[in-house]
Amino acid sequence: MPPSSDAPLLSRLRHADPDRFFCTIFAPPDKREALALLYLFNHELARAREVASEPVLALIRLQWWREVVEGERKKHDIATPLSAALEAGWFEPEDLAGLITARMAEADDIADFPAFLAYARGTGGRLARMAGKWLGADSPEVEDLGTAYAIAGILRARAYHARQGRSLLPVDGTAPDILAAHAEKLLTIQPPRLALPAALPAAFARRDLARPTEVPHARSLWDRLAVLRSALTGRV
Repeated sequence: MPPSSDAPLLSRLRHADPDRFFCTIFAPPDKREALALLYLFNHELARAREVASEPVLALIRLQWWREVVEGERKKHDIATPLSAALEAGWFEPEDLAGLITARMAEADDIADFPAFLAYARGTGGRLARMAGKWLGADSPEVEDLGTAYAIAGILRARAYHARQGRSLLPVDGTAPDILAAHAEKLLTIQPPRLALPAALPAAFARRDLARPTEVPHARSLWDRLAVLRSALTGRV
């Protein structure tokens, strides 16, 4: 069922990251707000490069978040509850710091296929594994599925990134079809049921990869029904 009106982080997530919001509502009710906080933190990291006019400014924003993770309290609508969550032991600082380090790759070109895969795993893969850990299963399978979702998302966002004058594709010329094939291979993996809500974005990825990746598309009812089917069957 949809989250109640007394869940402000979930309400924010609905607009900031609609895919992960939809997947989060399949998590146990007492786990949803923490998942929303984790995903909103990731959203802030992703915005660092998007809103920065120069790469160095993105690095400064990421350093600001690293200071929060290292224990510095800052008044901010995401940083403040994140500090409280860290003090409560909900998340491990090294996991959050790893997300920040992975995002630093966006300040420069991604050199080649291995660097691209490391970036996708360090961002989407690590985030999914952290979410799975919060749900009770520290799962490499969930990390793989999160990596597939990250790859599909990068391919889906190519036109958007091009309008910003940047790209997250490897500059060695690795064909998008090769990247998509790697993501599809990862999508053959199945997650533990306990961590399923953390892996559900992979159901979106499966549908995205079945479409021409160079053509932008909006989410449809059929995309959400695919996630619902995965939630009911336990298979992405």
